Amino acid sequence: MALKIKVCGMRNPDNIGALTKLYPDFIGFIFHPQSKRFIGEQIPDEIKSFIPESIQKVGVFVDEPFESLIEKFRISGLEMVQLHGSELPEFCERLKNLKIPVIKAFSISPEFDFGSTSPYESVCDYYLFDTAGALKGGTGLKFDWRKLNQYHGTKPFFLSGGIHPSDITHIKSLVHEKLYAVDINSGFETEPGIKNILQFESFINVLRNNQI
Repeated sequence: MALKIKVCGMRNPDNIGALTKLYPDFIGFIFHPQSKRFIGEQIPDEIKSFIPESIQKVGVFVDEPFESLIEKFRISGLEMVQLHGSELPEFCERLKNLKIPVIKAFSISPEFDFGSTSPYESVCDYYLFDTAGALKGGTGLKFDWRKLNQYHGTKPFFLSGGIHPSDITHIKSLVHEKLYAVDINSGFETEPGIKNILQFESFINVLRNNQI
């Protein structure tokens, strides 16, 4: 099965409009106020109106209070949440009980123990493996992808962290039965929140059409 593609950190209406014509599988909207790509308290109606149903809207949250997260999820018409903070399995379970799909992010360092993902197995739909940094949220840096060989869990995962257009050959060479999607952000930007559409078009065509 072809890898899915998530484009994160979107907020500019014109840029999003151009992106939707290439049909990524997911678009991520960041609800963390400290992010340079903060969408605001909700996705503007203008943006929601031209995202086709085939593209899932993912809300990215960092230690958001539960009731606040639920309100933003509903107001913004999200289909999935990505938890990028220190959320416990119990928090994920509350979302699961509301039938809200959950991506739980883990920060990967050389010392990271994939056994720490085990408590989340029954309460999350996907994991996201990103590069560990000093602050919560994305770093724009890569971790050593050979580290993925240590993951033997059952949950499919998104690969994130410093992915650039030039990484396409490496990505296509990765072999892991649980690799589900790639998550791109700053490596495709001309400025925070603005993606280079031509670079993304080339990347998505190669990834989907098995071209090198």
